[in-house]
Amino acid sequence: MIFVIKVTTNKEDKAVDLIEDRSVKKKLEVYSIARPHGLRGYIFLEALDRETVEEAVFDLPYTKGIIGKPISYDEIKNMIEPQITAVNIEKNDVVEIIAEPFKKEKARVMRVDKQKGEVLVSLLGATVPIPVTVKIDNVKVIRRDKDEDEENPEGRENE
Repeated sequence: MIFVIKVTTNKEDKAVDLIEDRSVKKKLEVYSIARPHGLRGYIFLEALDRETVEEAVFDLPYTKGIIGKPISYDEIKNMIEPQITAVNIEKNDVVEIIAEPFKKEKARVMRVDKQKGEVLVSLLGATVPIPVTVKIDNVKVIRRDKDEDEENPEGRENE
């Protein structure tokens, strides 16, 4: 059974450590503790039953309580399992940045680093070209620019 535990925001790692220590010391039937990346203020605890979870988290610092009923793995699967998405961004593509601080700015891709999941872009609206490194999932492709378009400036940009 998987339970959602409310914890103090930004103290998720400490809460996980404290729950783990108590579970080991008391030999509780806690099977796993998950702190999904990007989910703040909550952790998941897989255990035999609710009483075991209550004993594992009762009166610990940073833990605020158990949220609702047990949940199924399918409900949290997308938060636990890494998702591999095909990266379809290439050098010279024109992209729109969809995250702060450059939200809605247009930029041209200068380099793609698929290992790090980052792209180096040059902001189009800037008077002076400013290279900015952005996470791949924070940009969306607006237009593909092929090599021949650079030789022919009357290409798609004037349409």
